[in-house]
Amino acid sequence: MWKDFFYFSRTERQGIVILAVLIVLVYIASWFIPEREMPPIGDNEQFEKEYAEFMASIKEQKQSSLSKHQSYNIREHSITLAAFNPNTADSATFISLGLPPWMARNILRYRAKGGMFKKPEDFRKIYGLTEEQYTTLQPYITLPATTTKQDTIHLFTRKEVQDTLQIYKYPIGTVVNLNQADTTELKKIPGIGSAIARMIIGYRKKLGGYYSVEQLEDINLSVDKLRSWFLVDVSQIQRINLNKASIERLKAHPYINFYQAKAIIEYRRKRGILKDLQPFKLYEEFSEEDFEKLTHYICFE
Repeated sequence: MWKDFFYFSRTERQGIVILAVLIVLVYIASWFIPEREMPPIGDNEQFEKEYAEFMASIKEQKQSSLSKHQSYNIREHSITLAAFNPNTADSATFISLGLPPWMARNILRYRAKGGMFKKPEDFRKIYGLTEEQYTTLQPYITLPATTTKQDTIHLFTRKEVQDTLQIYKYPIGTVVNLNQADTTELKKIPGIGSAIARMIIGYRKKLGGYYSVEQLEDINLSVDKLRSWFLVDVSQIQRINLNKASIERLKAHPYINFYQAKAIIEYRRKRGILKDLQPFKLYEEFSEEDFEKLTHYICFE
């Protein structure tokens, strides 16, 4: 069995012999090739020369940058204080006053966007300006007189516009048709604003019209204050035909709930045409108060 694992063909045996010979030759050759020794860093004259030149160039760069910084400081300290208007001065003027170029550019950008210095204290709000710099420049800031007249005229004009836009109110004794008035007319009644006027109109649409001013209590309004301003024309009420209206139409009315609408539809389906509300007198879904309210909003043909 072990012969099966270690059996090689003639070609494979030749390859193994050649590989073994090459390994032996490489091993023998390694004994005859001398190792290359790297010269120590301290003895390499060329390396020392290049290193010295590199350090000299670094020192030279430091000295040049220091001289530039010193010359900039000399220029920075050469300040010429003179009167200036921050709303019209150019960048050269700001720099001559001791402000850095980036701050001068920011001031010009602020003015380009519509910014304006109305009083000397506004100059203090410049980003980056120290309190010491502002104290130094403050006596030299010159601004024209502020336009207080324009502001006064503007405020006065705005007051007049507000007065002319006041809503006109009806005098006492005026009477308005509650089933016909729109929101504009309702707002002319003292005590009624936009919100209350919308509530009155919205509830009127759900009802189909008012039959009494007292119905305003349904939307939490004080009837005692409003009664004298309204009259009610019941001929303008939109009635619901109980023999044709769907259950959705019936239950959408504020005075008809789902169970009452369902009872009407069921009776109509089983018994046929309705002639009055008498059949529902025995229904627990209806009360006497319900019959009293519904008589104003229903019909049978």
